[in-house]
Amino acid sequence: MSDFSRRVEAIDISGIRKVFEAASEDAINLGLGQPDFPTPEHARQGAIDAIEAGQADGYTSNKGTASLRAAIAEKHGRDNAFTASPEDVIATSGGSEALHLAIEAHVDEGEEVLFPDPGFVSYDALTKLAGGTPVGLPLRDDLTLDPATVEEYITDDTAAFVVNSPANPTGAVSPPEDMREFARIADEHDVLCISDEVYEHIVFEGEHRSPMAYDESGNVVVVNACSKTYSMTGWRLGWVTGASERIERMLRVHQYAQACASAPAQYAAEAALTGPQDPVDEMVAAFEERRDVLLDGLEDMGLDVPTPRGAFYAMPEVPEGWVDAVLERGVVVVPGGAFGERGEGSARISYATSMENIEAALEAMREATAAVR
Repeated sequence: MSDFSRRVEAIDISGIRKVFEAASEDAINLGLGQPDFPTPEHARQGAIDAIEAGQADGYTSNKGTASLRAAIAEKHGRDNAFTASPEDVIATSGGSEALHLAIEAHVDEGEEVLFPDPGFVSYDALTKLAGGTPVGLPLRDDLTLDPATVEEYITDDTAAFVVNSPANPTGAVSPPEDMREFARIADEHDVLCISDEVYEHIVFEGEHRSPMAYDESGNVVVVNACSKTYSMTGWRLGWVTGASERIERMLRVHQYAQACASAPAQYAAEAALTGPQDPVDEMVAAFEERRDVLLDGLEDMGLDVPTPRGAFYAMPEVPEGWVDAVLERGVVVVPGGAFGERGEGSARISYATSMENIEAALEAMREATAAVR
């Protein structure tokens, strides 16, 4: 077996697979991180106009269209308080490819990547695919990642650490002072900080800040996407931005793995970024209302759940057998262990679905909770 084959074999997808294979088509799916809102009309129209004009039939630049990259650069100046050159942006096939590029281009065999535990499942898997060593870090009681913990775990073998705020699967939002510290740590220890900001606009309390706003050494790269903010998960359009030399490294991986992001999706993303932002505000308000209903229901069952301040996930501590009992009652949730060993004993619940589904799911969860206690 080759080294790469061994890396593939080392990736555990059993936790996620079990949930989705067991789910019937008519199940209430609280396992997917997919907003139930339509893609904004102006974003759809952007793709339609490009297709009708014959602009979306062929390859674009490997990095993406010049107009999309300009829109992304302008967006970062507008929303994130840092300057990005359009030349230092790569449009990718969703945030997933952007993460892959950041890790694959910067992690050598045996080098460590630090990330939150529990944390998004791709951090561990992509590190293994790159031949690196994944290192999950414990979180604070509010489920944020402490910069002091990152600094404590850095060794001579550390190539990168991942910051994710608002976070999947916890919904935690890191304060601005922590983001400043993450940039300092990347600078002083000469390691890469990969900032996953896919949920940046879905914040209920606190504020989103990017460590890139404090970067002085070119040791921060930002991963983002249209998927969550604009309900465009199926369009598969994300991006990565960073210092020119890092973009060049990532472009080499992207060019031969992907060639370029989908052309119609690029035009849709450009329209989403430059058009009216009212649909985003409407979605965030709906997510907050759904969060409050879900939290009230979980707390009424006696489950301990930290209040998520962003994204659209809650992660309650649950009794043994709870996930299976909920699944048996036609509701899909994800076992916390799928997101790291420190997620054991919890479950991730997505409230990116309708209020009707949430209320029906809560009834099934009440029954499940009573059955396993």
